[in-house]
Amino acid sequence: MLIAVLSGILFALLFLFFRLQNGWLRFIPAFLPLSLLIYFSTWLPEVTGGQEILFKYSWIPAMGVNLDFKLDGLAMLFSLMITGIGTLVYIYAAAYLSDRSQIHKFFSCLSLFMAAMLGLVLSDNLLVLFIFWELTSISSFFLIGWNTKEEASRKSAVLALAITGGGGFLLLAGVLLMGNVGSSYSIQALTAASATLKQHSSYVLMLCFVFAGAFTKSAMFPFHFWLPGAMKAPTPVSAYLHSATMVKAGIYLLFRLSPVLGGEPLWNYTLMIVGGFTLLYASFQSLFRTDLKGVLAYSTIAALGLIVLLIGIGTTESFLAAAVFILVHALYKAALFLCTGIIDHAVHSRDLTKLSGLRKIMMPVAIAAGIAALSSAGIPFTFGFIGKDLIYEATMHTGMLAIQLTGLVLVANILLSYAGYIAGFRPFAGALPEAYADTAKPGFLLWGPPALLAVLSLFFGFFPALSSPLVNAVVSAAGGNPALPDLKLWHGFNLILLLSGVTVVGGFLLYLLRKPADSQLQFMDRFEPFSARSFFLGLAEGIKKISHYFTCKLQNGYLRNYMITIISFLLILLCWKLVKLIPNSIDFSTMTPVSMYDVVILVMMVSAIFVLMFTSSRLTSIISLSIVGYSICLLFVFYGAPDLAMTQFTIDTLTAVLFMLILLKLPPFLTLTNKAIKIRDAIISAIFGGVISMIAFLVLQEPTHKTISRFYADNAYSLAKGKNVVNVILVDFRGSDTLIEITVLTIAALGVYSMLKLKISSSEKE
Repeated sequence: MLIAVLSGILFALLFLFFRLQNGWLRFIPAFLPLSLLIYFSTWLPEVTGGQEILFKYSWIPAMGVNLDFKLDGLAMLFSLMITGIGTLVYIYAAAYLSDRSQIHKFFSCLSLFMAAMLGLVLSDNLLVLFIFWELTSISSFFLIGWNTKEEASRKSAVLALAITGGGGFLLLAGVLLMGNVGSSYSIQALTAASATLKQHSSYVLMLCFVFAGAFTKSAMFPFHFWLPGAMKAPTPVSAYLHSATMVKAGIYLLFRLSPVLGGEPLWNYTLMIVGGFTLLYASFQSLFRTDLKGVLAYSTIAALGLIVLLIGIGTTESFLAAAVFILVHALYKAALFLCTGIIDHAVHSRDLTKLSGLRKIMMPVAIAAGIAALSSAGIPFTFGFIGKDLIYEATMHTGMLAIQLTGLVLVANILLSYAGYIAGFRPFAGALPEAYADTAKPGFLLWGPPALLAVLSLFFGFFPALSSPLVNAVVSAAGGNPALPDLKLWHGFNLILLLSGVTVVGGFLLYLLRKPADSQLQFMDRFEPFSARSFFLGLAEGIKKISHYFTCKLQNGYLRNYMITIISFLLILLCWKLVKLIPNSIDFSTMTPVSMYDVVILVMMVSAIFVLMFTSSRLTSIISLSIVGYSICLLFVFYGAPDLAMTQFTIDTLTAVLFMLILLKLPPFLTLTNKAIKIRDAIISAIFGGVISMIAFLVLQEPTHKTISRFYADNAYSLAKGKNVVNVILVDFRGSDTLIEITVLTIAALGVYSMLKLKISSSEKE
């Protein structure tokens, strides 16, 4: 399992250096998701039989972080969608991007994203899940902004990363809080400790953090606006990320954590309110879009809102409806996205006010899009019909809210049916414009993947019972009752069938009566200043201005000002903390007597400091600093720390040499004639020295406990095979700290090197 999850990362590195421009080489990457699809399919009998297969790999057991993967019904559903639709998208992309010289890099990013999604849905450890969660945001950033020469594409990628990354940061807080309260990061262990989490005082805070992560990733209102902007990505990206994978990561998280945090009114009502409002808002917005991808984007947001609403209802029927609709939506929406890409690829337009009659030059595409549209509308004998029936059955069994929820879903489904008809029928109906008469017909490798998705929508529509074992396993994983009857095409004449009929007819009438027009979109643009997008962009602009103001004030190019800012802030923190710790008197009798060596070294240090303060020679300043450093070395030697003395000696010598080497490159001394500045610096320095002295006295007053030092001394050789205790502490016992310090120094060195190599043009200098 570990190889299956990480194979996408390994192949991403391989594709990065293996060019695929010519011939059949472009289709080699498709064998990766196909192989994974076959691998996961071999586990279907066990998973549908009710087993939960757990794979454990030790990683950082001391921190409770292990590579634990669990394959149950929920993970299996998403894994099959990720690899199955991924296979078709890989094949489609090989043909769609055949004229791109950088296609190998595209497949590298796509493989990295696929690996991240698989790791996310299979992880049984919350910290590992979060790592893959962030990896999906990073890899999608590269995919959304693939057209780097287009400013709109770059901005969309940054916006998507900002929204999903911000949500991921809050999700991390929720993950750490859950792990702290539940004493484990294992999802299985947290499920067993569900009652403890729900009764804890931080339960509301956990929900806020988890909802923030899920809502931003799955484009819930008011964080939805990044998804329409992400349609600047190439069509294979839109089909893969925004129909079946990335946007459903938040859905997966809510499903997975339902047994852990769900079942409480706050959980249920929040999801129902947010999901219901997003559903109604986005389906209404889809009425006014004239760009094919815009219609599909808002209908996707609405569909995600519907799934969140169903998870919020929290019943076995709603879990079943959500599980089926996840698969329904993935099939028809991926097909519609791929068909949209074919249209754009052929006629270089997605404008619904101009597209018509394309069935005459791309009949297979028209058929695939038509079937996908019918499934979207819930026409009988499509899988969408099964999904619509289950949705209405779930909303009608919600007690007091049954009428309200059913009415809301009915209105939204009519609008979504209209969106499906517009995307699936409108470009192909009517007369073919003369401008498109000579358009080349798309090849099989382009129309084959959406056609297969459309066939699957029909296949599961005719034989819905074949999907029952898997969706029942999903319900079981979400905490519902797995003992459900098989899905059926016909349930007799009842109210649910009537609602499905109203949805189909209402959507079709709306399609006949309402035509896409630019004036409708212009009408909606009037309300853009009041939209969530404008609010967040305005907030970001405000933060940018404030940051610019403080940066100009604090980062003004003067090193002394930086030092004053840092030292002043540190003084405030230290004084605030030390106020209650300052003793009434200091017992000097407990301290080591002052020796002649101490006095001599003190005189040397004070003399060197005074010379440093009043000299106007850089050479003298460097020598004075070296004297202070070497005096400290002597103190270390006298008090039994020769290893520290050698370290200090090496650092001081190296620093002195470096300063000597750069003397010629430094600008002349600035002559400070302002006495106020000198007095200010003297006061700050005196206070800082006094505070440090007080800390030293407080440390000396504390009783000495040698438990820790004795542990290091006793175990340095036996555990780490090192006789130098200090080195062992730095490299082994505190190795993580040292690694972080090395990383910081490396980043700083790279920054300095890049600045030295920076070549600025004359216009940029001005």
